[in-house]
Amino acid sequence: MPPKAAGSSSVSLSVVVVLNDRGRLQRLRDTLGALQPPPSQLVAIGEGETPLAEVVRLDPAAARRARQKGMARWLMPFGLLAGFTFTQITELHTFDALGPWGQPVVGALLGMVSGWMGSFAAAASVASEEDDRIRGLRNRLEEGSWLLLVEPAAGTDMPWTLLQQARPQAVVRLAES
Repeated sequence: MPPKAAGSSSVSLSVVVVLNDRGRLQRLRDTLGALQPPPSQLVAIGEGETPLAEVVRLDPAAARRARQKGMARWLMPFGLLAGFTFTQITELHTFDALGPWGQPVVGALLGMVSGWMGSFAAAASVASEEDDRIRGLRNRLEEGSWLLLVEPAAGTDMPWTLLQQARPQAVVRLAES
C-alpha cells in the first residue's frame, strides 16, 4: 500500500516492524528517533525491551473495552426510549404499584440496563481484522522476534525506506486510528 500523503487527514497510521535481531531493532529505533519531527509513537517490544502487556495499542482487550463504551453510548439511550415506549404501548401493569409515572420510568430504566448489557455482548462478539494481526504479532514475539511500533508525527509520512533498510521479517500495518 502506498504511504498516505502528508497532511491528508487527521487519521494516523501505525505499523509494527518485526525484526529477528535486537541490534537491528535498536539501530532502527535510534534512526527513527533522530528524525525531525520524531515519530509520535516509537515503542520497542520484546525481551529486554518494553513488555507487550504495557503497550495499549497492541492489547485486544483494550480495543474490546473501547468498542463496548462506544456501543453503550448508542444502546443505552435507545434502550431507555425502547423500554419507555414498550411500557406505554403494551399496557402491561407489571409495576402497577409504582403509579402511572413510576411504571414507565422503571420500564425505561430496565431498557437502559438491557442496552448496557447488550453493549458487552456486542463488543465481545465482534472480532476485528486488527485483532488477528495482533495475535500474529504476539506469536512472532513468542518465537523470539522483537517488535517496533511506529506511528509518524502528525502531518508526516511513514519512513518506509528506513523501515525497509532494516531488513525486517515483516511490516504489519495496523488499522488507522
